[in-house]
Amino acid sequence: MSLFRLDASIRVEGSASREIADIVEREWRSGNPDAPVTRRHVGTEPLPADAWGAAVAGSYLTAEQRTPEQADALALAATLTDELVDAEALLLAVPLYNFGVSQHLKTWVDLVITDPRMGPRAEPPLAGKPAVLAVVRGGNYSAGTPREGWDHATSWLRRILADVWQLDLRVVERDFTLVGVNPALDSFTDMAAELKATADREAAEHGRLLSSTPAAA
Repeated sequence: MSLFRLDASIRVEGSASREIADIVEREWRSGNPDAPVTRRHVGTEPLPADAWGAAVAGSYLTAEQRTPEQADALALAATLTDELVDAEALLLAVPLYNFGVSQHLKTWVDLVITDPRMGPRAEPPLAGKPAVLAVVRGGNYSAGTPREGWDHATSWLRRILADVWQLDLRVVERDFTLVGVNPALDSFTDMAAELKATADREAAEHGRLLSSTPAAA
């Protein structure tokens, strides 16, 4: 079972989203020791910010009419989509940045949707594939907290991954990743440790399920 893994963090060392994804991948790997992994690091190796506009414009033209930039952008969209279509399982590690979806991840999603296979009138080629979304947030946005409802990214990701692309999606979430980094959050140390332990357990469970769940025919 081949795996596609996307990391959206702008950090490598100390990245909480990568840490959770590593747990998922480790458990997946235990059941697929020789399977290939395709990696896409959109946070540290960002896609061109202007590629989506060029791909959209080029999609209305024939191949002969497209500029080199439009042709390159459409080729990039096809490559990104190939990575998803060719994989049998998906893993996405995504931090919450400034209460919303990071520009790096949004560019990736927009480019994928530009590909005709992923357009609004196409039957999603990813339908039924098992996927894990790992979401981390520096603060706490759960019900009853002062910033409840400030996370404008996770619900959007669920819509894209589960509803639009029709993946068989499981989500693991962890709050308070800035505890121990931001002194203003020191009073939440015990709670943050409990949230981390819970997320780690869920990540391991999701990784085992990812390994054993075949994609729908």
